[in-house]
Amino acid sequence: MINVKKDLAFLGEEINQLKKDNLYRELFILDSAQQPLSIINSRKVVNLSSNNYLGLTTHPKVIQRAREYLEKWGAGTSAVRTIIGTMHIHNDLEKKIAMFKGTEASIVFQSGFATNVSVNQTIMTSEEDFIISDQLNHASIIDGARLAKAQRLIYKHKDMAELESHLKEVKSKRARRVLIVTDGVFSMDGDIAPLPDIAALAEKYGALIMVDDAHATGVVGKNGRGTPSHFDLTDQIHIQIGTLSKTIGAMGGYVASTLEVRDYFVQKARQFLFSSSHPPAVVGACMAAFEILETEPNLMEQLWNNTKYFKGRLKELGFNTGHSETPITPIIVGDSAKTLRFSDRLFEEGVFVQGIVFPTVPRGTERLRTIVTATHSKGDLDFAVDKIKKIGNELGVVK
Repeated sequence: MINVKKDLAFLGEEINQLKKDNLYRELFILDSAQQPLSIINSRKVVNLSSNNYLGLTTHPKVIQRAREYLEKWGAGTSAVRTIIGTMHIHNDLEKKIAMFKGTEASIVFQSGFATNVSVNQTIMTSEEDFIISDQLNHASIIDGARLAKAQRLIYKHKDMAELESHLKEVKSKRARRVLIVTDGVFSMDGDIAPLPDIAALAEKYGALIMVDDAHATGVVGKNGRGTPSHFDLTDQIHIQIGTLSKTIGAMGGYVASTLEVRDYFVQKARQFLFSSSHPPAVVGACMAAFEILETEPNLMEQLWNNTKYFKGRLKELGFNTGHSETPITPIIVGDSAKTLRFSDRLFEEGVFVQGIVFPTVPRGTERLRTIVTATHSKGDLDFAVDKIKKIGNELGVVK
């Protein structure tokens, strides 16, 4: 007779090992909307771990549009896009995204993770193809590359000399297709990819470029159009990836590119073909969010004002904030146990900041990853900095 509990006991053993290695994570429970002052695990805290960069999750226009679409179109579609799950509102959203990103067309997926996996898996389909990826790219890019049939090469973070070396290597092997893949804004360090250099190398060696702008949309570029816009390179980037679950405040991901890319993905992308379409309320929220990016530039201005103020105070106190150029600001601690203790103590003092340790980041670079938003008040930031200073002194991170 099958004993389910006994047969799955090996998972308990692995969980125990994770706990011994200080790699086991309990889920924090958000008991409020995603706001600067949030209720987490029943405690009211300054929230410095949200990707809600412009506060759009609770913007009245976003909520109202979601409500309107819910009432008109129902709770869901109960179908995949290629059967009967495509409403005209889905096409409207894709047209809106393409117009915003400055491309011919776009296609929407169920998550940013699914989007990155899909691009690599759908386009790079031969062992004669090569994916050349930045060392610090997001996990979804890594997994997508693993699922592709292409060969994979990694270049050290933002190391253009090593990228060119790889491009020379694959050219000598007469590669069928070469795809350079990079985050636009890197999620752990907050620095920006050197797109002008990447574009120059791609042109020189005949490679394609894919940029994941998950943390750049609404943050950099004209009206938050992302890193290609930031560098005035929109027409030089073959494939732009984005998410609808960070600045946009809802859920999903997208590819913005040519009409041929969109049409090909409709026919071939498994993540598109075998997943139900977005609920109408999500579509409505996204439509409103993109309209706000174009009509309320004050939100992005406030985001950068808060970012500069927060970074400046941390640096004055002697904290190591790495190479951050964006609202993602790491506080480098360099020790796993001390990082997790720092995070725990901050939570006790009323500030929520997640500790990031190995294997998510390399040993010796363990850090608190802070993110400020446009909706944090100066008082919120001062309170957080004062607590960071207090615990930093207590743990010997700064003196």
